[in-house]
Parts: sequence; C-alpha cells; structure tokens
Amino acid sequence: MPFAQLVIGPPGAGKSTYCNGMHQFLGAIGRKCSIVNLDPANDKTSYPCALDVRDLVTLEEIMEEDKLGPNGATLYALEELEENYSWLEGGLKELGEDYVLFDCPGQVELFTHHSSLRNIFFRIQKLGYRLIVIHLVDSYALTLPSMYISALILSLRAMLQLDLPHLNVLTKIDNLSNYPDLPFNLDFYTEVQDLNYLLPHLESESSRLPHSKFGALNTAIMDLVEEFGLVAFETLAVEDKKSMMNLLRAIDRASGYAFGSAEGANDTVWQVAVREGMGVTDVRDVQERWLDMKDEYDDLEREELEEEARMRDAASKAAMGEGMDENDDEMADWNGPLPDSGVKVRRKT
Repeated sequence: MPFAQLVIGPPGAGKSTYCNGMHQFLGAIGRKCSIVNLDPANDKTSYPCALDVRDLVTLEEIMEEDKLGPNGATLYALEELEENYSWLEGGLKELGEDYVLFDCPGQVELFTHHSSLRNIFFRIQKLGYRLIVIHLVDSYALTLPSMYISALILSLRAMLQLDLPHLNVLTKIDNLSNYPDLPFNLDFYTEVQDLNYLLPHLESESSRLPHSKFGALNTAIMDLVEEFGLVAFETLAVEDKKSMMNLLRAIDRASGYAFGSAEGANDTVWQVAVREGMGVTDVRDVQERWLDMKDEYDDLEREELEEEARMRDAASKAAMGEGMDENDDEMADWNGPLPDSGVKVRRKT
C-alpha cells in the first residue's frame, strides 16, 4: 500500500522547499520517495520531479488562450487536470510503491472552496494510496494576533473542505527569533489554547478601530475555532535534522505508515529510530532551541560540526599513512627488477 503527502499552504509558506528537504531526508533514511508537481505555475522546481502537471497544461497557455489572470488560470488548470485524470493515474502507476509527495498550488481557494483538488485527492485515494494533508503556515503569522487568527480560520476551513487526515505545520520556526518577542510561549500557539488571552493584544493591534464594532466579531471567531477543537500545529525547521525527524514521526503516526508493513528485520537504523520515536522533541524543546537559547545551540552545533570535520580529516590521514607504509614494506622486500609499466619514454636528443 503506497503512502503520500499532499503538501498545501498559502504562497510563501515553503511548500517546494519542504518537498525538496523531505525528499532528501527520506532518501537519507532509506525510504524510496518521488515528488509530483501539481502546480502549473511552478516552472523551476528545486527537486527532481517524477511527474509534472506542466507536461499536461501550463499556466501561461491558459492565460493566453482564455484571457484569464493567474488565480483564475490556476483554478482552470486544476479543472483540466481533473478532466484528464487518466494522465495522472497512469503516471502514478509507474511509480509503484514509492512514497509520494504532492506539491500543490498556493491559491488558498483550491483547498478551501474549489472542489477540483478535493476530487483529485479522493480519486488518488481510490488507487490505494494512504493520504495525509500537510498544511504549511509561515511562523511569521505568530507575530501578529490578527495573522494568527487568520491562519487558524484557514487551517480549519482546509480541514473541513478536504476531509482527510491532516497536520498543520508552522514552517521557518528557526527564523522566529528574528521577529519581535511573542506575548506567549510557543505552546500557546501550537496547542491553540484559550484564545481569549489574545483579545487584549488584538485590540491593541487595531487601536484605531472601535472595540464595540469588532470586539464581538473577534470573540465569535475565537469561540468558533475552539468549539471545533480540530486545529493544532507541529513545528518545522527544514534544515534541522531533529526537526525533520520529529515531524516525520508525527506524519507517519497520523497516516498509519508507522503501523504498516515498514516494520521489518531489514530496516535501517534511521527507519527504526523514526518508527520508535528516538530523539523526539516536544514544543518546549523547540521553544528552547529556536527562541530562548538559539545562539547557544548554534554555537554548540558549530563546535560539533567542526569536531566531526577534524575527526574525519584525522581518520583520512591515518588511512593514507597506513596505505603508504604497506606499500613501502612491499617494496622493501622486493629484490628483483621493477615491473614494466608499459609506458615507453623517449628522451629528447
């Protein structure tokens, strides 16, 4: 049974970067992975693309032929893909049992209101794929209460629209220390705790607008999110090995991969580590690593990398020295003529 991640999120959330990083990470732990590009506007992918929707339809062609703007052309392209689903089905069958990453377009209408992407996902599911939606949100949204509430509403709407196993992920968490200090610890935002604590900060952010006009609306929106009780966030620093490992473990448990046939006697050490949850971090560890003590951890990692480099250089020099000593010993015991190398040297007269 093949597994797949459906990577969605607004523009700038890091979808293509995530697909590239996850592809490299899965390859490093011995899991065969392929990437399918479903974004008709993505003409320069940073990852090896096993299947590209631009081979079927491109954004530029639709904009020129049908006189549509970028957003309308993207919606039309997904409708075109739905109509020609047999092309996608044939390409997926050629991938066999590969773990697949679907890099989706960034227009939020596609996964909040429009039905084509949802229909395509359900038809992929009928092929036997176990799907999980990975909804990426830039962690910059935490810096303003209004942006955070907007991210909550967007995540909730996507969860209700797509109706599939779903994980919301705050990306670029390693950049969070460059922004103004957050009024609450990171767990307040990832666990979506009592949102009423945000009301004073929300009012101070929009001090020019009267509270009587928007206060009731803000309260109603927060109550709506809390009543559903569906939204929570994982965190990700795509270049950090521990962060990727922790997220992949959460994905595998949510999609069922951790309980499937992957458990075998021939698994690599990395596969066993991911499945067993070794090195798992919680949000308090993320808070300490990327917010409270980021500089200290950066210095420590730099020292560890330098020490590893020194050890590799020492091991390389030792191996070269042993090889030279063995060759010297062999030549010292040789009493006959030197072997003919086959190279004829002509002297200049």
